[in-house]
Amino acid sequence: MNKNEKKIIEQIVINTVKKLMAEKDAPNRVPLGVSNKHLHLTQEDVEILFGKGHQLTNIKDVKQPGQFACAETVKIIGPRGEFPKVRVLGPARKKTQIELAMTDCRTLGVKAPVRESGVLEDSPGVTLVGPCGQIELKNGVIVALRHIHMTPDIAQALGLKDKDCVGVEASGDRPLLFRDVLVRVGENYAYEMHVDTDEANAGGLKNGDLLKIVTKQEK
Repeated sequence: MNKNEKKIIEQIVINTVKKLMAEKDAPNRVPLGVSNKHLHLTQEDVEILFGKGHQLTNIKDVKQPGQFACAETVKIIGPRGEFPKVRVLGPARKKTQIELAMTDCRTLGVKAPVRESGVLEDSPGVTLVGPCGQIELKNGVIVALRHIHMTPDIAQALGLKDKDCVGVEASGDRPLLFRDVLVRVGENYAYEMHVDTDEANAGGLKNGDLLKIVTKQEK
């Protein structure tokens, strides 16, 4: 997708949000992305696990610009169990981070905190095993705090700012209200709410479902 196409799509989303808000009692809809367990690696850890000089292999772009699913997978070993093949997401990051649902944590036998991405202090570690080596992580395992990505223009249209927290309502056969959903605002974000598989299953939700932002909360 080139820059012009991206700007056109962004403008369509912005115009749609503004149109919905102009209508009486119109819902503020956000598309849903369901995150399965995955991990992000530093380049140093990529080379330990997959060999010196190895570069992550993009097999599929994800919705957030510049990010992609990789061909590479890693075995994750915890105190009580393991996952033989967990997908790496690229590109390489400054910190290695493993994102799991709470059900996954119970399988491994770790107690991971619910955290915003990148906040890894006092989180548990696990063992990562690749074809060329293994790493004993001291920390890095989190349950990702549910959040919404949006551009500054969309945030302004919704009356929100970075680090706000909102409520988001899911309808359907198992309606529920997600509270304390973190708003993340950035120029290069695609408009999307992220939850993990446990949260999605609780509401019978899937990728692409439209949810309704219903409240603004103090963080």
